[in-house]
Amino acid sequence: MKKKICIALIAAFSVLLIVSGYFIISHYVEERKQNELFENLIEQVEESETTPNEEVQLTPDKTVLPNYTDLFNQNRDMVGWISVEDTHINYPVMQSVNEPNFYLKHGFNKQYSRYGCPYVQENCDMLAPSDNIIIYGHHMNDGTMFAELEKFKKESFWESHKIISFDTLTEQGKYEIVSVFKTVAYTDNKDDFPYYQFVNAKKPEDFKAYIDKCKALSFYDTGVSAEYGDKLITLSTCEYSRKNGRLVVVAKKVVKDTSVSDDSKS
Repeated sequence: MKKKICIALIAAFSVLLIVSGYFIISHYVEERKQNELFENLIEQVEESETTPNEEVQLTPDKTVLPNYTDLFNQNRDMVGWISVEDTHINYPVMQSVNEPNFYLKHGFNKQYSRYGCPYVQENCDMLAPSDNIIIYGHHMNDGTMFAELEKFKKESFWESHKIISFDTLTEQGKYEIVSVFKTVAYTDNKDDFPYYQFVNAKKPEDFKAYIDKCKALSFYDTGVSAEYGDKLITLSTCEYSRKNGRLVVVAKKVVKDTSVSDDSKS
């Protein structure tokens, strides 16, 4: 009897070991595949900066920036590119209006991926643009996608990384961080902050209320605010200290010839 129990246990552990090994190997393979995919996209952007491309007309009066032409031709869901110095964040940004969360589980090539690809909320207008462009990205355990937004929880990191680069297809952009905070999403708790509901301000008071709430929740005072008429980006990823937790970084577009200098990047 004991021998049969031992054999059964050995068999069970063997199956468990095989299954665990399969998932570990699968995870490693996908991680490597995704890293190679995005590295390839970065290379294409860098090469396009020095290689002439045929112009692509996005609107009657705007053409796609030369360095994004090749990628846009590969996937017309691309709406921009986001990067943060000293992090893995250096990705194309997508939007699928008719399938809002498509890029939650699909990569740039539209194939299934746990990593997904950073994407813009479906009701944000990239051309107008909306007052607030909300961009989502996964918090991956290997530090990719938007995981390294965690670094902004520390004021010391923010002090040397105050600017986020976010280009649309037609215009390069720099955004100065206004607030970094955490909250809980998609609950009925009145104390939680539904930051994702703010896309356009119907009146100046609405814009002010959003900024005031962001500032009130912020981990630290950035000394930067925003006024009605400014354009914002809101970066959102999962935050695991609470159920349905979200880590959020809000930044405003820096207009040319303002007092924000290149020194703020260092």
